[in-house]
Amino acid sequence: MSENKDRGGFFDTGWRPSGDVHRDEDGRPHDHPGVREDVGLGVRASRALAMHELLVEKGVIGEGEVDEVTEAVNKRVPSNGATLVAKAWSDPEFRTKLLEHPKETVIESGFVPEHNADIIVLENTPEVQHMVVCTLCSCYPTQLLGPPPDWYKSFSYRSRAVTEPRAVMSEFGLELNEETEVRVVDSNSELRFLVIPRRPNGTDGWSEEQLATLVNRNSMIGVAAATEPGTD
Repeated sequence: MSENKDRGGFFDTGWRPSGDVHRDEDGRPHDHPGVREDVGLGVRASRALAMHELLVEKGVIGEGEVDEVTEAVNKRVPSNGATLVAKAWSDPEFRTKLLEHPKETVIESGFVPEHNADIIVLENTPEVQHMVVCTLCSCYPTQLLGPPPDWYKSFSYRSRAVTEPRAVMSEFGLELNEETEVRVVDSNSELRFLVIPRRPNGTDGWSEEQLATLVNRNSMIGVAAATEPGTD
């Protein structure tokens, strides 16, 4: 990371890759919703359906395998990560475990990282603000945050997050004190990040379920703050 806090740059977490860390995930096949019999199919949809039927007939995939994968994908939502953050806010022992043994703790909580990727959990404080980017593609903890938003995959964000992180956060409504150090971390195909945002004031005595409603996706990427109580 640059010595000048306002110049941006990367924060070295100490993690090291075991191989090629920037394989292009955007090129992977993706699933489509099920076909309704009462709706006419276009050429591409008809071709896809025929290919699916052929793959099932040849035993390459199971009859309900695509539906199972689609269902699993639909379970990847930001509320998964929000439950972990809310528990970390409420339970100091869990917070310590999540920070010190993140992958193990995430798996024990029922969320298996995509591609068996490593996970690092970072905590934002008044002194330090972490912000996540994937500079070469769109590596992202989909099991915890759902599909990556379009802006996260954009060239503009991927470049500006490194060169002017404070300006980017400002556009998301987050204004930091000049004394706050900004640490930008770079995701890759073997490593994902989850950010624990600062807990909003006025939430003493709140249940984990109540706290989870304040944890938004952008705050777990580090570009925004958690939602303040009483605001949309």
